[in-house]
Amino acid sequence: MKQRRPLSQKTTAIAESQTLALTARAAAMKREGIDVISLTAGEPDFPTPEHIKRAGISAIEGNFTKYTSNNGFHDLREAISNKFKKENDLQWEPQEILVSSGAKHSIFNALQAICNPGDEVIITAPYWVSYPEMAKLVDAKPIVINTTDESGFKVSAKELRSALSLKTKAFIFNSPSNPTGMVYTQEEIEDIAKVIADVGIYVISDEIYEHLIYGNAKHFSIGSIDAIRDQTVTVNGVSKAFSMTGWRLGYMGAHKDIIGNAAKFQGQLTSNACSISQKAALYALTSPLDEVRRMRDEFERRRDYIVGELNALDRVTCTKPKGAFYVFPRVDELYGSSDGTFAIRNDVDLCEYLLVEGNVATVPGGAFGAEKYIRLSYASSMEELRKGIERIGECFDKLRS
Repeated sequence: MKQRRPLSQKTTAIAESQTLALTARAAAMKREGIDVISLTAGEPDFPTPEHIKRAGISAIEGNFTKYTSNNGFHDLREAISNKFKKENDLQWEPQEILVSSGAKHSIFNALQAICNPGDEVIITAPYWVSYPEMAKLVDAKPIVINTTDESGFKVSAKELRSALSLKTKAFIFNSPSNPTGMVYTQEEIEDIAKVIADVGIYVISDEIYEHLIYGNAKHFSIGSIDAIRDQTVTVNGVSKAFSMTGWRLGYMGAHKDIIGNAAKFQGQLTSNACSISQKAALYALTSPLDEVRRMRDEFERRRDYIVGELNALDRVTCTKPKGAFYVFPRVDELYGSSDGTFAIRNDVDLCEYLLVEGNVATVPGGAFGAEKYIRLSYASSMEELRKGIERIGECFDKLRS
C-alpha cells in the first residue's frame, strides 16, 4: 500500500488556540472529578438574558429555521445599521453589513476580502491569539509591534508608522483589548487614524468588548473618522456583552466593495449564520441594555477584586484594565524559581505548575505574544475567583529562587 500523501502545509503550521486547548484540558480534568478552577475562557458566567432566549425559542416555534440571505436577514442588518449609527457614529447601510458566525468569523472574512499573498498585516502585542494565525491563513505575513505595561499596552502613531512597508495591507486594531483590557482614548485613535489615512491601508477594528468598559474610560470607534471611513472594517457581535458565546453571531460593517468580497467568500464557505441566532441577536440589539449594564457592573467589581489580590502577591504586578474581562499580570520575577520539584523557567511552566499543583487553569502570555505575563479571565463567578486566587497565592508562596 502506498503511503498517504501529506496534509496541508499551511494548516499544519498554524498554532492551536491555547485558550481553547487549556479550557478543554480544564474541562477534561473536571470530568475526572478534579476540582479545577478555570480562569481561561473569555466567556461570561451569566446566562443569556431571558428575553433573548425567548426570542430564539419563538424563532424555532415560528419555523424561522431555513436559510436566510447569505449576508443575514434584512431586519437584523437594519438593526445593526441603526446600532452603528446610534452608538458608534458609523454610517453603514444594511447592504454594507455582513452577518457571520461570530466576530472571529467576521475578522477572517475581512482578511480574506482584503489580503493577497505576501501582504503584511500589522498586529500589536499582546494580541488576541487568533490574529497572527488568521493572517497566515490568508497567505499574509503578520508584523508584530510589541508593547508593554509601561506603555499601557498601547501602540503610538509613531510606532505604527515605523512598522509600515510597501507590503502593508491592513492593521488589526482591538480596543477594549483582549488580553490586556486596555482602552485607547479618542485622541490616541485620531492620531493613529492620521497614519492610516496617509498611507491608504485598511484597519480592521475589533470592538467586541465595547460595552464592557469601566470607570471614566469611553469607547470610540475608529471608523467614525471620516478620513478613513472607506478604509475601516468594524467588527462586533453579541457573544460578550449579551453572554451569547454559543449562539455564534458576529457582524461587520464596511465599504460595499469589502462587504461584497467578504460575502462571496462566506457564501462559498458557510453561507448564512444560524437563522435562530440571527433572530435572537435582532432582539438583543433592539432591546434596552439593562442586563448588559448589570453584567458590566459585576465585572467591574470582580476586576477590582482580582487586581487588588494579584498586586498583593510577591513578585507579581498587575495593571488595572479599563475594559473587557481579563487581567494580564507580569510574572517573570517568578521565572528561575522552584518548589523543590517543579522548576519554573517561563510562562508555560508557570501555567502548567498552577494547573498541576494548584488545579487552576490560566493561559501563558506567550500565546498572546508576551512571555513575561499570564492571562486570567474574571468572567468566572466571584466564588471561583476567590478560590482561584487563593490557590495561586499558595502555589507562588512555595516557589523559591
